[in-house]
Amino acid sequence: MPYNEADTRAKLIDPAIHGRGWSEELISREKTAGGIEIVEGKARRRRGGRVDYVLRVKANDYTQPVAMALLEAKAENLPPNHGLEQVKLYARSKLLNVPFVFSSNGRMFVEFDKFTGLTTSPKPIAEFPTPADLRMRYEAAMGFRLDEEKARPLLVRYPGGEASRRYYQDAAIRAVFEKLATGEKRALLSLATGAGKTFIAVHLLKKIADAGQLRKALFVCDRDELRSQATTALQNVFGNDAAPVSSDEPQKNARILIATYQTLDVASEESEANFLRDNYPENYFSHIIIDECHRSAWGKWSEVLTRNPEAIQIGLTATPRKLEVTEKNREALEDLEITNDNIHHFGEPVYEYDLGQGIEDGYLAACEIQIGRVNVDDTSITIDDIMARSPIDATTGQPVTRDELRQLYDRTTYEDRILLPDRVIAMCRDLFNYLLQTGGPEQKTIIFCVRDRHADDVASEMNNLYAAWCAQNGKPRLDPYAFKCTASVDGGNQFLPDLRAASRSHFVATTVDLLSTGVD
Repeated sequence: MPYNEADTRAKLIDPAIHGRGWSEELISREKTAGGIEIVEGKARRRRGGRVDYVLRVKANDYTQPVAMALLEAKAENLPPNHGLEQVKLYARSKLLNVPFVFSSNGRMFVEFDKFTGLTTSPKPIAEFPTPADLRMRYEAAMGFRLDEEKARPLLVRYPGGEASRRYYQDAAIRAVFEKLATGEKRALLSLATGAGKTFIAVHLLKKIADAGQLRKALFVCDRDELRSQATTALQNVFGNDAAPVSSDEPQKNARILIATYQTLDVASEESEANFLRDNYPENYFSHIIIDECHRSAWGKWSEVLTRNPEAIQIGLTATPRKLEVTEKNREALEDLEITNDNIHHFGEPVYEYDLGQGIEDGYLAACEIQIGRVNVDDTSITIDDIMARSPIDATTGQPVTRDELRQLYDRTTYEDRILLPDRVIAMCRDLFNYLLQTGGPEQKTIIFCVRDRHADDVASEMNNLYAAWCAQNGKPRLDPYAFKCTASVDGGNQFLPDLRAASRSHFVATTVDLLSTGVD
């Protein structure tokens, strides 16, 4: 009776590849948490995914093994190439960032080489490549040797072992170091918000430092909350050698500086970059990491990079938004400009991990789309309709005149340039009713608004709806219920721990973009 897949691995493949030099130390079996499916409003976790064999090579006995190949096992009675298409997807998508993939039924194997694009004919498993074979082919195709100085960060072990990192984080870190080892000085990583870009940044710097290649590093982000998060993460690894930069403390004694665009005085085109120029001469930094580089328009802040042309420069970005680009779609045009500028400077991302993959793997929150609309979004609206709704200028709070409304606008400007209070009420009621239908109003919720004033209005209306519901149902109010959480509010950030942890308050956060920029 032919072996099933598990027996094929244990009785045929394991002995064969062990005999070819692949010890257990060189074999990793990467697992994922398992995606969450939402069925009829209820979540359930699927079984975690697993790669049968990730084959790794060591440059010497004490270094971190470098992943180079995947091997997919199939039952003995299946063709040896039965799992090849499945495992080729990993190579083509760079998901595990390896160039060689194999499929085997325990008796024969086939190989796909990403460098050449060629697939071999079936060969006996006794001819499976050795670690030395794959290392030689990898080095020849990549253009560097693993024992060279420029490849040293690739070989540095993770502090505390590999248990803390996820497979895609390791793949991203290796992708950066592989590009740098070819002599390039710039690299871009694109990972969805929540995938752990700060973890990646910390371990990039740690490996560079342990390889003896770090002189001075700068980590730049665009919010105080992100600076605090990065400081905590970096100090957990580097101690006092990592320090946050403030307007009165440039922290020149630390090796790793954590700063915001605002502190460096490069936050906008109107900024003078005085703090940056006064405290840090050209080429002061050997390494620069720009966090969330897609969030800020390429402009004055790029001076951080252009003043340090000899530095290794690494950009971190969340998965770009896929917006239809038209002449009228201002936001899409701005996104496209930022994306183009980043790619022009850094090159195409060396590694990408998007929201869909994160949900599939079970590392990012699953969601289902619930469409909530009011009739004005579908039918458009005339000037007479707007005037009947007492429109208010979103900035001044003053009534909008008929002549002012004659300027061109489209429906995306509602609550941005033109406030329609009854639309806010209708949208909030729709959301509040949805919360009632799916478990009650006291569920942790984030509402993304188009501007600060809109966030204020939505928070007020949600609080009113909640207060009315509590009174109607004889329930005690758990205040504060809805609150504005934006970067422009003094103390807005202080509510984040309550949003995360408090079970009897701080249920609904209305924000503009603070919580979409990597804030934990």
